[in-house]
Formats: sequence, C-alpha cells, structure tokens
Amino acid sequence: MTTAATGSTAASAEPPSADAFTVRRATADDIPALVAMLADDPLGATRESPDDPAPYRAAFARIDADPNQQLVVAERDGRTVGTLQLTVIPGLSRRGASRALIEAVRVHADARGTGLGTRLITWAIEEARRQGCALVQLTSDATRLDAHRFYERLGFEASHLGFKMPLE
Repeated sequence: MTTAATGSTAASAEPPSADAFTVRRATADDIPALVAMLADDPLGATRESPDDPAPYRAAFARIDADPNQQLVVAERDGRTVGTLQLTVIPGLSRRGASRALIEAVRVHADARGTGLGTRLITWAIEEARRQGCALVQLTSDATRLDAHRFYERLGFEASHLGFKMPLE
C-alpha cells in the first residue's frame, strides 16, 4: 500500500512538494510520532496525553486488527510528517453502499503548506474508490475554519450538521 515518492528532495529555500512524501500503513513504532501530532494542536493539547502510551498502543492494536481500518502515515526522509485514519463502513442505505470515513487528519507543523494534506486526502479518496465506496465523508471541529476551507477546496460539501456526546 505504499505510495512511492516521485519528486526530488534536493535542498532549496522552498518546502518539499507533496511528491517528496511516501504514504504507508502505520506500525506500532509510529505511535509516538502520531500522538505527538495529535497533541500539537489547540484542541488536541486538551485531550491527548503523550506521556502515557498505554491507551494509544491498545487503540492501535484494535485499529490494526480491523480490516475496515487503515491508519496511514506520510513520511519524508524517514520522518513521520502526516497521518489520517480511513474507515470503510458497510451499510444498507444507498442500495447497500459502503462509505469511507476520514478521521484524525494531521500534518506536522513544518510540513504544512507543502501540499501534503491534499495528497493525504487524495490518497484516502482513491483508496475509498478502490474499495468500492459510494461516498467519502469526514467531520471537522466547528472551530477549524481553515480546515473547512481546505476540505471545500477539495470538493467536500458541508451537507450535514454533526452531533457528538461524550460518554466519559
């Protein structure tokens, strides 16, 4: 499932293009870098605990064992700089169609503006098509206005109002 990089990573004043990244399935060794990216954000800083790896390792084991889940990382020069989780959900609606849910999209602070986010979402859409999904959906916190513009630019429509209820 690795997407090979096709661009050059030669040193220059410009950040590397999205082609300088490789997308691959996450491994347990990626957990610290993934949790660090989840926590490096105003919302994540309030809900993540990078110093306690146990719940993340348990969650990774559940994700990795589920054939409908793909947790992927984007790498540049052997360093994890992006991630997302793609979930395929079989359903009865839409004539028995499956849908794909994109979650936990993160791009490392020093890789933002390089096209990596677009490449990750494009990968997820292509993978959803490959798996026969009829649509791709995602949610984004109401406060993430820049993310909303990003998703709209990629063709997503704000078609639904989402609701959540913490069960803690």
